[in-house]
Amino acid sequence: MAVSACCTLRGAGRFRAQRLLLRSCPPVLSPARALGRAAAAATSSMAPSVQFSPAQRSLFDEPLAVTVQGLCPQQEVTLRLSLKDEGGELFQSSARYKAESSGLLDLTRSPALPGGSFSGLEPMGLLWSLQPQKPFRRLVKRDVQSPFCLELEVFEGHGPLPSRLLARGAHERGFLRDGVRRIPVREGRIRATLFLPPGDSPFPGIIDLYGTGGGLPEYRASLLANHGFATLALAYYGYEDLPRDMKEFHLEYFEEAVNYMLQHSQVKGPGIGLLGISKGGDLCISMASFLKGITATVTINGSVANVGAVLRYKDISIPPLGFDRKRIKIDKSGIADIVDVLNNPLEGDDRQTFIPLENAEGHFLFIVGKDDHNWKSEFFATEASHRLQAHGKEKPEIICYPGAGHYIEPPFSPMCSASMHLLIGSPVIWGGEPKAHSVAQVDAWQKIQAFFHKYLNGKECVAPKL
Repeated sequence: MAVSACCTLRGAGRFRAQRLLLRSCPPVLSPARALGRAAAAATSSMAPSVQFSPAQRSLFDEPLAVTVQGLCPQQEVTLRLSLKDEGGELFQSSARYKAESSGLLDLTRSPALPGGSFSGLEPMGLLWSLQPQKPFRRLVKRDVQSPFCLELEVFEGHGPLPSRLLARGAHERGFLRDGVRRIPVREGRIRATLFLPPGDSPFPGIIDLYGTGGGLPEYRASLLANHGFATLALAYYGYEDLPRDMKEFHLEYFEEAVNYMLQHSQVKGPGIGLLGISKGGDLCISMASFLKGITATVTINGSVANVGAVLRYKDISIPPLGFDRKRIKIDKSGIADIVDVLNNPLEGDDRQTFIPLENAEGHFLFIVGKDDHNWKSEFFATEASHRLQAHGKEKPEIICYPGAGHYIEPPFSPMCSASMHLLIGSPVIWGGEPKAHSVAQVDAWQKIQAFFHKYLNGKECVAPKL
């Protein structure tokens, strides 16, 4: 099996799905079986094949329908989905199914049987249950200009894989809708990528920040542009000539990015939105608290205290929240649980790390995974709400998702339960239960877009059902 062969091109021409058409039925073993299979053959003479809808390519955050045609009535099969990231790391999932009496297998109406990566009626289960074949790997798209390539294999029976291969299909999951423009930004100190939607401008503007991994992740920003937002994916360390380490951050850098967006001819004013996950979340809160022109801020499992590095702005300096490595718990497999490592920002000297979000002029939405093991996200969101209301400000919206872990990503992203933590220097638990985490990702994606449409476009928006 060679996943890398599923894409015949990279950004040029149309992708042609390749199918391996093989006979599905095992040899006849008895007259009764012969009669049944003769009846099945009379109703369908085609060999098994995999069908996708959309047929050849879909966007990463869009539903994908999968059917297998030409199977025997009630035939038991196992489906295996494979994907390789740009580094060659293999991610796979599998599920067991039984075909309908017509020989059709439709994942939108056929439940997965126990024994695979998931069970129950989960049309997108093969995608959100993908897991790395090497431990502590997280699926991240590095180059949004090329798609992820999926390979779906259909095997006979419910035994160990690989068994007899019945059919194979391939599909692309892309990140850029036709007409979306990707514009590298190297203006002043800004190191970023701007994504502009197709159609008539101006568009509501968003700055998108990620966490302690550094670099310039673009995949969420590109997907938001597909939905009509002018989105700036902003690097802030560990990229090109930016600082290599998380020692201190100067808010003036982020202010440059805000002003860039506010002054852009294709960005709709008078204010912009901010979206940040993890460390990017507390940076967004700091931006909203000190900078002008911020109308709406969304944090995904962010902190309300400054974390990881000193934050400076003009003559203001906010130290990082203290921590105690002795509070790290190590499980039997050697993975660290760091949920209790940080100090309480309401106590002692750590109170000066609490970001003065009561100074913010915009609106807040806190997305919280209740099983976040990176830190206590629900506590941070609750204390942010208390602080705002104590100063006579609008109560923020807080959406908590039971069973969701730290990395709440765009829909159908595989949950990362554990991976290397840059600051800790070892694998850590991120938390979450795969099914509940997937449900949270779909709902949060809709809620985030609706929130930005409401406050950046001045209108309510009903998100499409995924």
